[in-house]
Amino acid sequence: MKERIIFAGFGGQGVLFMGKLLSFSMMHAGKNVTYIPSYGAEMRGGTANCHVTISDTIIASPLITLATTAVVMNQPSYEKFRSRVVEGGHLFINSSLIKMNTPPANVKTLLIPATETAHKLGSVRLANMVMFGALNEVKKLMEPEFLFSQLSEFLGAGKSKLFSDNKTAILEGARIAKELLS
Repeated sequence: MKERIIFAGFGGQGVLFMGKLLSFSMMHAGKNVTYIPSYGAEMRGGTANCHVTISDTIIASPLITLATTAVVMNQPSYEKFRSRVVEGGHLFINSSLIKMNTPPANVKTLLIPATETAHKLGSVRLANMVMFGALNEVKKLMEPEFLFSQLSEFLGAGKSKLFSDNKTAILEGARIAKELLS
């Protein structure tokens, strides 16, 4: 197994959080992992992306030229990374904020209304976890029970409200992905 995933969006959309949570979880699952964050000087509101590589074997380079999967949360990220997914790879698009004017050829595209769904759940800050749930459902990176145990540990003690809200968003993202795939 070797996954090369790019997460991209504006600072404040939880893009780096998704990458860190996935890296943390996969390390605890015994996988080799690299995590490379990149963000503009503006931070919140500026650009942000991260590269996560997960492998059963040693990872030669943490940089991702062509990804097996890209998760894009805004229009500039879509424009920048849509062509960086390998043929047959997956492109997860936050359809609440992205107009897909030129779909990439030979890539499995999933339109997830992440921001709209998060808003319905009570906080647009949950859009990243809606998308994360969809990603995990489609790519089968980890069992939900394991994911939730890792999320709890990742958030730390005293974060039961955050855990509950994030779990709800992940489950909703997984439900949306299942619906799209059926």
